[in-house]
Amino acid sequence: MGDMQTMERTEIIIDGDSTFLAQDQDLDRILRSVEAAANGPAAFVEFVAVGNRRVRVLVTPRSRIVVTTATVQFDPRDTGDEATPFGGLFDFDPDRL
Repeated sequence: MGDMQTMERTEIIIDGDSTFLAQDQDLDRILRSVEAAANGPAAFVEFVAVGNRRVRVLVTPRSRIVVTTATVQFDPRDTGDEATPFGGLFDFDPDRL
């Protein structure tokens, strides 16, 4: 058995809705944005999620946010490049068309 490559995957749960951050995201920047939005008037916090999709979340002083990080198997598709989305409705097998 070879060595399994791993990477860190960060999950953000905002008001019960879970999103995993893409690998290139600056967690400290996102946390500062969340903190600022939670301490003032509502504000949008923006980041790229796994699947290389841009997410914009309206955070208010009443939002409940949980952030966790886990080590997972490496996924070479998870680059944070919005020009190459994967997963969900955007993934399709061209041989099945």
